[in-house]
Amino acid sequence: MNEAFLAGLPDPAVIEELSFEAILAGMKADLIVRFPDIEPVLALESAVANKLMQVAAYRELLIRARINEAARSNLLRYATGTDLDHVGANASPPVARALDEDDERFRLRILLSSMARNTGSVYRYRLIALNASTEVRDAIAYREGRDPKVRVAVLSTASSGVAGAPLLSAVAAALALPENRMVNGEVEVRSAVSAVVNVVAALTVTPSTPPTIVATAEANLRAAWAAEGGLGRDLTLDWIKSRLMVPGVYGVALSAPSTNTVLPPYEAASIGTVVLTVSGENV
Repeated sequence: MNEAFLAGLPDPAVIEELSFEAILAGMKADLIVRFPDIEPVLALESAVANKLMQVAAYRELLIRARINEAARSNLLRYATGTDLDHVGANASPPVARALDEDDERFRLRILLSSMARNTGSVYRYRLIALNASTEVRDAIAYREGRDPKVRVAVLSTASSGVAGAPLLSAVAAALALPENRMVNGEVEVRSAVSAVVNVVAALTVTPSTPPTIVATAEANLRAAWAAEGGLGRDLTLDWIKSRLMVPGVYGVALSAPSTNTVLPPYEAASIGTVVLTVSGENV
């Protein structure tokens, strides 16, 4: 169970589907029951009574929308900003936002706080690593075979994802605190990035595409991997090609990598050098 658990939840019943037309129709029906003689008047779009009903229905729509917003602000899945701060304060145990921490990272730590109560659980290791520094993008604990040693792989917020020595030391120190340390367990902290993938591709472009297309395609590739990559995320040839297909690119001939980079859940890939050339125009 992780942050995908929240995304998979259906909308709660307290959040109402809003429809101006439905509200207006309901108000008209209610008025006709109370005052049947008004029905012919309401059939005239230009009637003053109709305009008044529309104003009332619109104002009711705004009130219901505000109620929806208030309901969302109390739910972990939807709360943002200071509303999320209060959701964290009401969590068990309470969780405070770290300095400059964005909503999504904070939301994850709130969720993990209720799942990490068991000492030695993978959720607890992950939460401790995230609590250690906001430079930790993600972390995962695992064992290799029957080796009793617990390994914690750390993915950093750096563009490369590589966790440097200072960050690894900070996570190790957090794991070694008396309230976090396993009595009889050995823990090893390492960077999760195990593969650096260099990209070489030739782009066929559409007519009149500016030469800046190369920089645009590279920026899109890197930004997409920063958003979509992560622990255990395979870096496939099809994915690379699709992210290089920015507007103006007709086709992509990928020279490197030559195979998909397939990773276990405790490793991550980083995009290294990106060499793009324009091979010609599609005419």
